Amino acid sequence: MRIAFAGLATSHPFTDARTLARHAELSVWEEDAERLARFTAEHPHARVARDLDDLLAPGADGIVLTVQTPRVADVLEPVLTLGAPCFVNKPAAATRAQLERLDALVSPHSEKVLTSSVLRFAPAFAGYSIGSQVMSVRATVRHDVGLWATGYNPWQDDPAEGGGTLVTMGIHGVELLVALLGPHVRLAGAAGSLRRHKGLRSEDTGVMALIWESGVTGVVEILGATDVESYTVSVHTAEDTEQIVIESGADVLKGLGYEGTIDAFLSMVHGAPSPVPWGETRAILNILISARESATRPLMEVERM
Repeated sequence: MRIAFAGLATSHPFTDARTLARHAELSVWEEDAERLARFTAEHPHARVARDLDDLLAPGADGIVLTVQTPRVADVLEPVLTLGAPCFVNKPAAATRAQLERLDALVSPHSEKVLTSSVLRFAPAFAGYSIGSQVMSVRATVRHDVGLWATGYNPWQDDPAEGGGTLVTMGIHGVELLVALLGPHVRLAGAAGSLRRHKGLRSEDTGVMALIWESGVTGVVEILGATDVESYTVSVHTAEDTEQIVIESGADVLKGLGYEGTIDAFLSMVHGAPSPVPWGETRAILNILISARESATRPLMEVERM
């Protein structure tokens, strides 16, 4: 089996490669010399491609695509011509224009494309089935973004490129709620503020209010100024509240869903369709982008106070 890595723009492909190396021969294309050197140090037998064309020329059984969000569509377009399954690290789009172009590209090939928060495949969440008497749901995302304030991956912190904290971290919460309740959902409101990491271009704290066609309401809280990493979903009924807690535990790759995500991708390599319908992914990205659009002005007003 041959797996090609198109880009190494975040930490995720390094994690994914450690798992995939147990199953496949690896090839890689990355323009950043430091990131490429890190990858080849971990995988000295990986084939290093000169450019994207060179990466794709021999073909591949599957492709992991991780480039800066504004470049996703440009790289994905030639990748799709191969016909091989592609896992696009999240978020695949962070602006309205990015999503419109991505939708046009992916819709004819939706069974071949997977893009998702890894939390969807975490053992603590994957087996959960929601009941019919749900009144409201809440997802709380705790993941520190202080590294961005040091200048690390500044494009992720830029609302106009990577979407900032609301998009890059908010996807974890929106993904989980849409996985439970489906894609027929709209944004009711969003807000963000800077509480600790004053060097950011986006927010370090955010909230989104959602409502489904069924009438179920939802809240996504994003705590990007936190000393712990965890993800919690609360499901409220008239009688009780159930909680799903996703934590790394002793095995980070398994506990947070990295291994489950790669298992899903490998199933696609062996012929299965994407386990996440494109309609769900499009709804998730639309919520995040709507939140980004809604929250940008209030954030700037908060900063001036």
